[in-house]
Parts: sequence; C-alpha cells; structure tokens
Amino acid sequence: MITGDYPATAQAIARDAGLDAERVLTGEQIRELRDAQLADRIRATNVFARIMPEQKLRIVTALKAEGEIVAMTGDGVNDAPSLKAAHIGVAMGGRGTDVAREASSIVLLDDDFGSIVKAVRLGRRIYDNLRKAMGFTLAVHVPIAGLALLPLVFGLPIILGPIHIAFLEMVVDPVCALVFEAETEEENVMRRMPRAPDEPLFSAPLVLWSLMQGIFALGLVGLIFIVAHMRGMPEDEVRALAFFSLVLVIISLIFVNRSFSSSLVAALRPNQALAWIVLMVAAVLALTLVWPFARDLFRFGPLHGDDLLLTAGSAVFVLIVLEALKPLWRARG
Repeated sequence: MITGDYPATAQAIARDAGLDAERVLTGEQIRELRDAQLADRIRATNVFARIMPEQKLRIVTALKAEGEIVAMTGDGVNDAPSLKAAHIGVAMGGRGTDVAREASSIVLLDDDFGSIVKAVRLGRRIYDNLRKAMGFTLAVHVPIAGLALLPLVFGLPIILGPIHIAFLEMVVDPVCALVFEAETEEENVMRRMPRAPDEPLFSAPLVLWSLMQGIFALGLVGLIFIVAHMRGMPEDEVRALAFFSLVLVIISLIFVNRSFSSSLVAALRPNQALAWIVLMVAAVLALTLVWPFARDLFRFGPLHGDDLLLTAGSAVFVLIVLEALKPLWRARG
C-alpha cells in the first residue's frame, strides 16, 4: 500500500485490509536511499507512507527491476507517471481524473477493487480456453490428416471422402468456437503465479502434448482400419468402422482438453455447448446406421454390435491413457 497519509494512519488502514503493517517505509527514508538500497527494503515492506508522486514511480521501477509483475492503482493526476510505468495501470473510472484514466491500461467503471479480481479471473479463463482450443485443433487434425494420407501411401481403400471431411470440420469448428469458449475456469485459476510476460500463447510443451494426443489417436484408429482390412471386412464396412472410431476418439480428445489441471473430474463440469455437440454427433452416426440414404451418402456398410463396442472401447481407451499421461505433461509444462 502506497499512500500520502501519515505512518500511523497507513498502518491502521493496512491492518484493516489484512496487510502486514509492522514495517513502514516513509517518503523521507526513501529520499535517502539509493536505488539498490530501495530494492532491498521493498522486499520486506508492504506499507509506504508520506510518499510523493516521484517516489511512487521509484517504487514501481524498483519492483519491476526485481522481476515482479507490477499492477498500480490510482485516481489522481500525480498517480499518472506510476500508472504508466507499471505493467498494468488501474484507474478509478468514477472519481478518477482524465489524466489517470488515459495513463492506465484498465479503468474500473464502478471504482470497486473487487472488480480487479473478477477481471483477472476472467482473463485467465479466456487465456486458458484459447490454449485449450488451439491444443485440441492441432491434436484432432493429426488423425484426420493421417487417415486421409494412409490409404494413398499404402494403397488401401479410401476412408475419408469429401462428405466425411465436411462432417468432421462441422464438428471441429463448433467445438473450438463454442465448447471451449463456454468452459468455466480451472479450480486453481486464482492460485497460480502470474505467467511470464514473454511466455508464448502456444508453448512448446503444449505443442508436443497436442501432437502426442493426435499421434496416439491416429495410431489406434489406423490400427483398427488396417486390421479390419486385413481380415477381409468389406470396404464399406471398414470405412464405417474406421470413421466411427475416429469420431468417437475426437469426442474423447474434447474431454481430455477440457482441463489442464484436473483429470476426468472436468467431465462433471456442465457445458451446454458440449452436450449439444455430442447429441448432434450421436444423432448423425445413428442415422447412418438406420437410414439407407444417410448410409449410402457416407458410403458405409452395416456395423454389428461387436463393431460398435470396438469403436466405443477405442474412445474410452484413448481417454483413459491420455488422462493417465496428463499429470506427466503438467509436471513438464
């Protein structure tokens, strides 16, 4: 807490706010300190009293030099330099001056500090959901691309035609746009340390994790396809078996990527968009089984109970294995 009030007043307010107010650094003391000495003192000080505007700027600069992520709040003209110098300047929208609002990154329209907490929570949720959507997009296109190329490379029956690609993209795009956008925040979202300012949105560990998901999904569905073909299953039935397996595995990848911090517990979190996507996919797949026109459109053959059990089992297997590997990725990421 940085204030122009007297030390006794500052200590009383700091205690009410839950701050450790045993040590108070005053403006007169700061005036006598060099920058290196000030950096040492601020590590153990939470309350600064009788501070002049230029000393606020020195405190912000010293904190930044120590590698801290600095947010500064203020409402007056004298606060503008420190608001501008901080990583995040937060001005009061109601009683704040125009100069303070212009110098800030964020303006609190209701002048309520609790709004800062809400903004941080919302920002972290949006950031997480962007990373989840990007990770899922990369992961899901590995098996799609792989199954499109596999028959061409090895001279096998074509699995994915234009109708299949169109259906998959109609699933993937709504998932990225709706499902991950609607995801609620992680349980630990407000317990994390601030991320480094230079940390990339799509980091190397996330890329590797997404590629591993996609390669594992491709390997499993590709194995089902090749084994079914080698056993003499008709081409249209092989296509139906591989496509059903691919779609259900994609649904598993959605659940895997719903959370970074928790495992299958994330599946219990309500997400209406996800429920509609799953119902839509199930309805379309069911139509291809019972409606001859849809079956002919997708060029599918009939699937039996054991075939459907295999496709469902492959999706469950992918979900279990990737969820078991997720803690190892979190430790490295």
